[in-house]
Amino acid sequence: MPLSGLALFVAVYTVAAASPGPGIAALVARVLARGTGGIAFFVAGFVVGDLIWFGLTAAGFALAMQAVAPVFVALRYGGALYLAYLAWRTWTAPPDDRAPETVNGDGRLRLFLGGFALTLGNPKVILFFLALLPSVIDLDHATPLGIAEIGATIVVVLTTILFAYVLAAARAHRAFTSRRARRAINRGAGIVMAGAAAVIATR
Repeated sequence: MPLSGLALFVAVYTVAAASPGPGIAALVARVLARGTGGIAFFVAGFVVGDLIWFGLTAAGFALAMQAVAPVFVALRYGGALYLAYLAWRTWTAPPDDRAPETVNGDGRLRLFLGGFALTLGNPKVILFFLALLPSVIDLDHATPLGIAEIGATIVVVLTTILFAYVLAAARAHRAFTSRRARRAINRGAGIVMAGAAAVIATR
């Protein structure tokens, strides 16, 4: 793939991935309220979801996806329900819980599936891959190597952006130490997650 085309994709995708949306809101709110325990699995769900959207778009499955629209609707509502569950847990979390959250195997899987469902049902991600991506990359003439390069770029760019948000939120998480501040953070994060759930469910 020409370097100029790849550079254009990186620029456009970076802006799209870094712009605030329901997924970013959920990620930041969870780190603020619960710390970074298991967050890599949450991020991995986002990355795999983006790769699937890219793969479907590159394969020209836009019309086929309309035929399986109920599957994506179910995933969208699944992601919204998971966010609502996280919102409830965050709202009711003890304000003096300063120990890092420990996440077992089941918790890691839930986090991964949560990030995955959020991405597949996120209107911002759908808009980018189905509407904007074809105008940035000539997918009809892309070679297998070019597709692989774009896929690798998605992994690197999205992982970097999401962990930048994670690090910023983790610093803020450590800064609040009083019970009142912790309670306010938990309540605020719960409201943000509930709002993100509503956005995904209603769009």
